[in-house]
Amino acid sequence: MMYTIIDVETTGQGNRMTEISVFKYDGVTVINEFTSLINPGSFIPQHITALTGIDNDLVADAPRFEDVAQDILDITEETIFIAHNVNFDYNVIQGEFKRIGIDFNRKKLCTVRLSRRLIPGHKSYSLGKLCKALDINLVDRHRARGDAEATVILFELLLKQPNANDIFKEFLNKNSRQATLPPNLPKETFEALPDTAGIYYFKNKKGKIIYVSKAKNIKKRVLSHFYSKTKKSLEMIRETGDIDFEISGSELIALLMEDAAIKHHFPIYNKVAKRTIQSFSIFSYEDRNGILHLASNKTRLTPKPIATFFNVRDVRSYLEKFCTKHSLCPKYCHLQESVSECSHYSIKNCKGICRKQESVEDYNNKVLEAIHDMSNQKEDIIVREKGRHSNEEAFVMIKAGEYLGYGFIDKESQINHIDDLSTYLIPQKNSIDIQKILSPHLLML
Repeated sequence: MMYTIIDVETTGQGNRMTEISVFKYDGVTVINEFTSLINPGSFIPQHITALTGIDNDLVADAPRFEDVAQDILDITEETIFIAHNVNFDYNVIQGEFKRIGIDFNRKKLCTVRLSRRLIPGHKSYSLGKLCKALDINLVDRHRARGDAEATVILFELLLKQPNANDIFKEFLNKNSRQATLPPNLPKETFEALPDTAGIYYFKNKKGKIIYVSKAKNIKKRVLSHFYSKTKKSLEMIRETGDIDFEISGSELIALLMEDAAIKHHFPIYNKVAKRTIQSFSIFSYEDRNGILHLASNKTRLTPKPIATFFNVRDVRSYLEKFCTKHSLCPKYCHLQESVSECSHYSIKNCKGICRKQESVEDYNNKVLEAIHDMSNQKEDIIVREKGRHSNEEAFVMIKAGEYLGYGFIDKESQINHIDDLSTYLIPQKNSIDIQKILSPHLLML
């Protein structure tokens, strides 16, 4: 079996390559080597230069990646791609090839994950600390050749372990996810993730929550992070040492749980929205002919909002619902503009206010009834959702239009009144973000 043991250095942001070192190894000795600086075609930040010693002047006359691409293809052909934290190096190289229109695919093995299985018990499996613990001489740390050469020595040591052959076969099995998992994440932790809706927590090696998200299928969604090549995902995956989860039963409950968890933990890899959420409200006004209109605008520009929504589509849907229910005119509900008479494609029960066939007084009374109806929508509402298992139901509690939280209850429990659910309620804070989450669900009631 032939291996290529590889290390790359990058610009950091954008992960453009600045240096690559490849050692071709036959299991006994190094039979070939390719090492080169690479001109990334982009600026190398100062903090990267401080770490690697590679600056913009050093790479100014170096070859571009496309100039050395064939050398890399040749030396890695029909070999197994080996690296310490393999997903990072592999994704960088694969990304560089993609930029020049070439598919790069190799089997791969991670010396971090192999070390955890074959030489367990070390406090840290970072290359520097592991080499120090194993008395491996590591020269030129954070330079491609120095790190790759140390990884060759580490790989030789791993090959000599008693059960190495079986572990290598397991990791190379096409059905195994070992190569795609974060280097510090035990396979058993990933396998324990459920295929159901809920939220999941990425934690670093110290147990601190660094990312929270929701999913319809937790295991499938978590796996997708491991295939992502974005800078954020690559950095997050390198830090991940554990994944926890909470099942929700439904996507709505998962959304509510996610919002609460992010605001409680403030994970470093979650972007908390800083912009003001745009909302739209329905209001009424009287025109010069004394006819009451129902219209909508951005909430900040709306006098005395009757109902508030978070996209124009929901506002229109709501207006159409009440226009139909109370036999109002689409023209005076501003569902049709610049027309003398309404001719809405689906609302046909206008009584003729736009054609002067209905009195202003009768029409305005209907508008007032509709406004009263809308205002009374702020009632006590229980949104029923699928539970976490077959004998359970979930619920979302809203009292007088105010979100109070969610809960879970056995289907056999006797509930006669909304207050009976309070025992099972998991209290939560209301916010404009929560209102946005709940808005489309309440529209369907």
